[in-house]
Order: sequence, then C-alpha cells, then structure tokens
Amino acid sequence: MAVAPDVLVRICAQEIIKYDLEIKALVQDIRDSTGPLSILTELNAKVKVMFQQLRLRIQDLEQMAKEQDKESDKQTLLAEVENHRKQMLSNQTAWRKANLACKLAIDNYEKDELLHTTSSRTVQETNEEFKNMTGTIQLGRKLITKYNRRELTDKLLIFLALALFLATVVYILKKRLFPFL
Repeated sequence: MAVAPDVLVRICAQEIIKYDLEIKALVQDIRDSTGPLSILTELNAKVKVMFQQLRLRIQDLEQMAKEQDKESDKQTLLAEVENHRKQMLSNQTAWRKANLACKLAIDNYEKDELLHTTSSRTVQETNEEFKNMTGTIQLGRKLITKYNRRELTDKLLIFLALALFLATVVYILKKRLFPFL
C-alpha cells in the first residue's frame, strides 16, 4: 500500500509544527526557570535535540518540494519551507534570550546567596571579635584598677616611711641638740 506524496507532505508539515510547538514550550520553560544550572543544561539539551529534528524535517519538506511535478505546488512548498526556516530562526533567537535571562536570574540568585552567607559569616566573625575585645577591655580595666590601688598603697607607704624617717631624724636631733628635754 503506497502513501500518496501529498499525504507525506502533510505529515512532514505536521511534524514541523509539532517540533516548533515543543521548542516554544521548552523555551518558555527555560524563561520561567530559576535554576539550578543543571536543570537549565537539561532543558537546553532537549531544545538542541528538537532543533535538530526540526531542521531535518524542514530539509525533508524542502526535498519533497523540489520533487513536486507542478510548479505551483513546488513554489508553495518552498515558500512554506522558507516560512518554517524563519520561524526556526525566531525560535533560536527566543531560545538565546531565554537562556540569557535564565542565566542572569541564576547568577543573581547565587550572588544573593553568596552575599547573604558572606555577610552572615562576617557579622558572626565581627561579633566574636567584639566579644574577645570586650574580654580584653574588662581584663585591662581590672589591671588598671589594681595598679591604681597599688599606686595609692605605694604612696601611702612612702608617706609613712618618710614620716617615720622624719620622726627618727627629729628624735635624733632632739636627743643630741637638746639632751635635757
């Protein structure tokens, strides 16, 4: 049972439309994707396969157009092939734009995560440094207070020693100069 040539042409055209719609759906998925990069890579691999299939079916349709007997059918099919090629180029442009938008969104998300993590870590490290400095400052305050007390004690002891010395000098002078008193 042989299949009529125009049936093959219609089947090929329907497959082209099917691949075109699948590519558009995948491009929309890429545009809506927020990551991670592995999902984007997986979606891109699917899009590449669809573009290869689409390209082959467009080439098949072009070959069928060249094999047409009627010049009007040939020109109609070649015009359809040209329209499909333009649509494929439009899809490729949309795919590139969706990829850029998705990669930008992923990069921004990763940058925000990194910034949040880095700032949290920085705040935590700064807090620990302040705690260490507070401990050091408190230790310094205790030492200064201790040295101030020692200074006061030392001044008092020096004053008492000086008073004792002066009292001794006065006593000795009194005994030698005024022995009768």
